[in-house]
Amino acid sequence: MFVGEIFGPDLLIVVIVVAVLVFGGSAIRKLALNLGSAKTEFEKGLNEGKSV
Repeated sequence: MFVGEIFGPDLLIVVIVVAVLVFGGSAIRKLALNLGSAKTEFEKGLNEGKSV
């Protein structure tokens, strides 16, 4: 079950707007970049583990 199915798209939009207002766009951008690099490193680790 996805969050969108529970709360609906209207509430998700409100939550995103509030997050941008509270944290600022640059902080959210940095968080997204960090999450992306963490995902990449995690996938690299998985691939290295499979090759051993």
